[in-house]
Amino acid sequence: MEYEPEAENMSRTLMYHVDRPVYNEGCIETELLHRKQKKTQTIKEKLSQSLRCSSKKLKSAVYNFLPILTWLPSYPVKEYLLGDIISGLSTGVMQLPQGLAYAMLAAVPPVYGLYSSFYPVLLYTFFGTSRHVSIGTFAVISLMIGGIVVREVPDSMFDITAVNGTNNTDNQLARDAMRVKVAVAVTFLTGIIQFCLGLLRFGFVAIYLTEPLVRGFTTAAAVHVVVSQLKYLFGIETKRYSGPLSVIYSFIAVVSKITTTNTAAITVALICIVFLVGVKEINERFKKKLPVPIPGEIIVVIISTGVSYGMKLHENYGVDVVGEIPVGLLPPAVPDFSIFAAVITDSFAIAIVGFSMAASMSKIFALKHGYTVNGNQELIALGLCNFSGSFFQTFAVTCSMSRSLVQESTGGKTQIAGLLASIVVLLVIVAIGFVFETLPQTVLAAIIMVNLIGMFKQFRDIPVLWRTSRIELAIWFVAFVASVLLGLDYGLLVAVAFAIISVIYRTQSPKYTILGQIPETDLYCDIEEYEEVMEHSGIKIFQANSPLYFANSELYVNALKKKTGVDPVALLAAKKKSQKKREKAKNQTKTTNKKRNSAVKLGLFSVIPRSQSGSTVRLTNDQEMGVKHELMDGETHTDLVRNGQFAAANGDGDCEQSLRFLDRLTGVHSIILDFTPVTFIDSVGAKALKSIMKEYDEIGVTVIVGACSRAVMEDLSKLDFFEGSITRDLVFPSVHDAVLYCQYKGSVEPLE
Repeated sequence: MEYEPEAENMSRTLMYHVDRPVYNEGCIETELLHRKQKKTQTIKEKLSQSLRCSSKKLKSAVYNFLPILTWLPSYPVKEYLLGDIISGLSTGVMQLPQGLAYAMLAAVPPVYGLYSSFYPVLLYTFFGTSRHVSIGTFAVISLMIGGIVVREVPDSMFDITAVNGTNNTDNQLARDAMRVKVAVAVTFLTGIIQFCLGLLRFGFVAIYLTEPLVRGFTTAAAVHVVVSQLKYLFGIETKRYSGPLSVIYSFIAVVSKITTTNTAAITVALICIVFLVGVKEINERFKKKLPVPIPGEIIVVIISTGVSYGMKLHENYGVDVVGEIPVGLLPPAVPDFSIFAAVITDSFAIAIVGFSMAASMSKIFALKHGYTVNGNQELIALGLCNFSGSFFQTFAVTCSMSRSLVQESTGGKTQIAGLLASIVVLLVIVAIGFVFETLPQTVLAAIIMVNLIGMFKQFRDIPVLWRTSRIELAIWFVAFVASVLLGLDYGLLVAVAFAIISVIYRTQSPKYTILGQIPETDLYCDIEEYEEVMEHSGIKIFQANSPLYFANSELYVNALKKKTGVDPVALLAAKKKSQKKREKAKNQTKTTNKKRNSAVKLGLFSVIPRSQSGSTVRLTNDQEMGVKHELMDGETHTDLVRNGQFAAANGDGDCEQSLRFLDRLTGVHSIILDFTPVTFIDSVGAKALKSIMKEYDEIGVTVIVGACSRAVMEDLSKLDFFEGSITRDLVFPSVHDAVLYCQYKGSVEPLE
């Protein structure tokens, strides 16, 4: 087969021609379409079918619950293993400092960040469906947990203000132990919630966290994180706040004590920040040439730990360090159930946010590499990671954006890379964890801040959204401001509520248009937007790009009257007023005729012929009345009605004939409702549509529906819409069918 040059193909236009009758839905239902016979099942049959177990169903259930079985047996060792090893080692090295640092955000000792970087990562390898995401500690989730922990176990509960005292150390240990219990309780509930939502197939809940909402929320979380780390960066002691306006209180507290800044701490932090930013720029600029990214974070941790140990920064300069890191894993323990009631609401927020982060990153990598992820199984996997990990004193985890990008960019193909990363963390926990006891906390603060640079780049969304979608910009801005001022928990609730309200606003304030035909086509466009489109005489095509339901039905009716220029209520009122004037004129004429006849009999006036078309009747009685009356008897003068404005009509004539004449002067005989954008209709919308058809029918205007989908037709049938004079013959499968019908109807019943 030979292909023509592209220029010749472009010069030709594909054509199609269809010669068929004009169909309406009544004709389609009776002649063209016949519904398939479906066997209805009883509840007992449905239950027995769903509970029936077969080898195929069992195999499918096992594979769905353990996705590792779908790819591990066919794992291509030669192609994937080297990339997974490099990726796993790179991610594991990055996991170590981030685990220590994010534990500070969660207000628990740093070693618990290492625990959280091991158990959940190991479990996700078996239960997760994404091959590239890196599960573990994440700044936003850690900060949310830290806010809950500080709220439930504030510093004021323990006397930790003493200096160089035994009581101070004991109280700090007691405070940290209590905070760990709260974090573990939150993690346990988060896991239960995520697991149950996954079993109930609630993976769709993430759609309510739209991308602008998530980006505004995470940007606000970055602000919270930075403010919370300022005291470690400057080496000063301040109270940790939680709840609404906590970020403002924390910032004020840091500024008020800025004069007590530890010079050594800020110096170390600034050096680390400069080094880390430089390494990130090098990795970004030369990522195609570097076999693996330079592990700047682990380099900083190792060097700063050695410098701190050699120079005794804690003893000589008062720089706070990580402190004791116990070697080995802790034995499993049951969470404290007495804490559950106080943190159940917060656990829901963390469960949803954690899942939304993991789901969004999983979908990005799945689209890039050509595989699918199961949202419900992701919920189950995260739930198992958090639920099981809580017995080993971990705090809630989710997908880390920065580590996931490293895991994917360094050649990771499967979760074998995640498994190797967890083994790296395990080696540190059981063997060399004590080495990092002298690591300065200001270094961890520097690592956290540098990792947040990507989140702060999300401020670039503002000009983009301003140009593309003002409503999405409003969602972004509300999510950011509410989360900064009210805290991440209340801010998330406000943002979700605003996003839902924005959807309602869009359906309540759609774009209402009058359509016209593109000449010599069956296409219809907005007459106000394009010069070529033409309206058909006597036909108005109305479109609203939204469903028709209780929230916008009244607005729909009002917009229809305004756009078409035909208001049945106003026209009927004008008719009644005109009818009354005609009746009044008739009565006056009858009274005048009676008086004239009486006067003729009494000889009070004479009739003087004036012309063939009329006569002048002159009444005179100068002696008795002293006035002269002239009655002009001739044609009845009636002002024309234009644009719906009725003038008084004088004279005789048949009332009904006059009413029909007034009806036709509206200039419109048919209105077509384009239902192409209508996705659903409820009972209130159906009643509004029925009311529209009846009101316009009273003034002689036919209202029909075009391009109504089968789903909306089924809704109308269930709502008993088609009854009486409203039949399926008034609904057409396309706008063009409706237009042809109206043109035919208008030619059969002329306007004049």
